[in-house]
Amino acid sequence: MPVRIRLQRHGKKGKPFYWVVAADARSKRDGKYLEKLGTYNPNTHPATVDLNIDASVKWLQNGAEPTNTAKAILSNKGVLLKHHLVKGVAKGALTEAQVEEKFNQWLAEKEKAAQSVNASLDKAKAEAKAKALEAEKEANEKRAAAIAAANAPEPEAVEEVVAEEAPAAPAEEAPIAEEAPAVEEAPVAEEAPVVEAVVAEEAPAAEETPAAEETPAIEEESTEEDKPTA
Repeated sequence: MPVRIRLQRHGKKGKPFYWVVAADARSKRDGKYLEKLGTYNPNTHPATVDLNIDASVKWLQNGAEPTNTAKAILSNKGVLLKHHLVKGVAKGALTEAQVEEKFNQWLAEKEKAAQSVNASLDKAKAEAKAKALEAEKEANEKRAAAIAAANAPEPEAVEEVVAEEAPAAPAEEAPIAEEAPAVEEAPVAEEAPVVEAVVAEEAPAAEETPAAEETPAIEEESTEEDKPTA
């Protein structure tokens, strides 16, 4: 009988969960099966696949034909690669040890690539979360600004208060402007000419020489006394 490796649907509505089975090609999709080979869960990201590789390779060797979806799952888990390597053992090109070594090497590379993909996915999730937090923060700031603007006083009332208080400033500064000339007055400058006038009046008195006027009187007396003797 023809055997097909296909998916059998399980799970809830909207959240399907599949079994990978080897079943008779004439049976219904969700009917009886010959062997359960693994599970496939597409609800996770990336999808989770749990598969019995040796049993899947055995069914392929016995002539089972996988469906397109089942073939993609088998290829992703390395079943088709191992099936190809096992053919090399049958032809004498490879030994079983070499098959296991090559297959394990492929699994290691596959695991490394999967880890890289998971790391990039985690990074993308972190960036998306950071962007969501930033957007939420901006929304909160805008909401707070809108509330503050709504609670702020009206601009007209503020202008009226400023207009009433504006004339008070020049009235307070007026006394300071009137007192400034009083400080700059210098009474000493007016007294300076008085001192110079007094000095000018006293200067001629000091130059008078009374001794010069008395000198001729002495000379006249002496001449009058000398005349009789002559």
